[in-house]
Amino acid sequence: MRVALFVHCFFPDHFYGTETYTLELAKHYRAMGADARVVSAIFPGEPAAPDLITRYDFQGIPVICIDKNRLPHTRVKDTYYQPDMRPVLMQVLRELRADVVHVTHLINHTGALLETTRELDIPTYATFTDFFGFCYNNKLEAADGSLCGGPSASRSNCMACYIKDAGQHPGVDRLTRWASRPARATWVAGAVNLLRKLPPLRGGPVDGLLEDLARRPETLRWLYSVYRGAVTPTRFLRGAYERIGFSMPMRNIAFGVDIERDHKPRRLAGQRPVIGFIGQIARHKGPDILIEAFKRLPRGAAELHIYGPPDQDLEYVGRLKVLSEGAAVQFRGTFQKERMGEVMASLDLLVIPSRWYENSPLVLLNALATHTPVAVSDVAGMTEFLDAGRNGFSFQRGSVDDLERVLRELLNDQDKLYSLPLTTEYGRTNRIMAEETLDMYRG
Repeated sequence: MRVALFVHCFFPDHFYGTETYTLELAKHYRAMGADARVVSAIFPGEPAAPDLITRYDFQGIPVICIDKNRLPHTRVKDTYYQPDMRPVLMQVLRELRADVVHVTHLINHTGALLETTRELDIPTYATFTDFFGFCYNNKLEAADGSLCGGPSASRSNCMACYIKDAGQHPGVDRLTRWASRPARATWVAGAVNLLRKLPPLRGGPVDGLLEDLARRPETLRWLYSVYRGAVTPTRFLRGAYERIGFSMPMRNIAFGVDIERDHKPRRLAGQRPVIGFIGQIARHKGPDILIEAFKRLPRGAAELHIYGPPDQDLEYVGRLKVLSEGAAVQFRGTFQKERMGEVMASLDLLVIPSRWYENSPLVLLNALATHTPVAVSDVAGMTEFLDAGRNGFSFQRGSVDDLERVLRELLNDQDKLYSLPLTTEYGRTNRIMAEETLDMYRG
C-alpha cells in the first residue's frame, strides 16, 4: 500500500505537533510495510525553494515540497480553496500513484486537494488536529479572546477575527489598526456586514472579501464530503465537527508518544521544585499567564523554565522577559526532540496555560508518559486526559488567580507534588496509533 500524507509544513524547518504526528505515522507505516511519503509546502513569505516542486528525504521518509511563494494568495478564498493548486496537486499525485491519501492538515494545499483526489478516485482520509474545517483562525477563539461556538448565521464573528488579524500585520494603516483592537473588532465587523450590501460597498472589494469569509464553512463542509473517514484525537474535537454538520465517519484514535517511560529521579529534601513550560512562545499558548502567576509566589519557592523558540514573536518574547525581571525564570530556548525525556525528568510540574481549545497536545502526552504531573487550562481538549489529583490539576482558562491558587497549593504540600509521578502515566505508543489508523483504511 502506498500512502501519501499531506501536511501544511514539515521538518526540518517546522517541528511542532502536527508535523511530528505526520512523521511518526510515516515512520511506523513504513516499518509495517506500507510505502509512506509526505507532501508538504513552504508558506508564502518563507525563504523560497529553487523550484515550484522540490524533493528531499527526512529520516528515511521521501518528502515532496510545494513552494507556495510561486502560488501566492490573491484573496481570502485562496487560503481555504485555491483552484490554482489543482494542476500542481494533480502532477504530484500522478507521480506518487498513491493508493490512499491521508491529510493531516489542509493549509497550503487547500480544499483543491480534495477536488483532485475525488477526480483521481483516490480514497482520502484525514486527521483533524484543529478547527480549520469551520473556523477562520483554526482555534475557535473569538476576536475578544473568548472561546467561540463556531460561525454565526451572519458570519460576523468570522469577519471580526479577520479584522483583528489584519491589524497585526506590520505596516497596516492607522484605521485598520484602530478597528482591529479586540474591543472594537466585533462591532466593526457587524457594522461592515450590514453596510456591504449598500452602495458604494456592494460588489466591491470589501463585499467580495466578506463573501469569501461567509462562504468558507459551507465550501469546506462540501469539500470534506470527499473524506471516507477522519481521525479525531479527542472526543471534544469530534463533537465540535459533528455539531457544525460534518457527517463523514469519524473515529477517535488518541495520539501516541514514543519516549523513555523511566520513573522520575528521586527529589531530595529541600530541593527547589521546577515548574516548566514547553511550546510556542505565543499569546494563544499563554506563557504570560504562567509568568504572572509564578511571580506572585514566595521568592525562592520554585524555579520556572520556559522552553520555546525565542524568535517566533520578538515583540511578545520581549514583553515576557520584561515581565520576568526579578523572578527565578529562565528562558531556555528549544531542544532536540530526542531530549524530551531528559527535559521532562528535570521538571516537577508542566504547565499548559493555553487560551485556546488545545486538542491533545503532544507535550501533554509526553509529560504524562514520563510521569510528569501537569496543570492545564480547563478546556476539554486537555481535561479529558486529566485524572484530577492523580496526574495533575486544571485551572480556569486565562485566569492568573486560579493558576496561582493551584501552584501555591502544590508548593505548600510538596509531599503531594512529589508523589504525583507515582500515579501519572500514559501508555499509548505511536505504533499503536499507526496500527489503528492503518486499520481505518482497510475497514
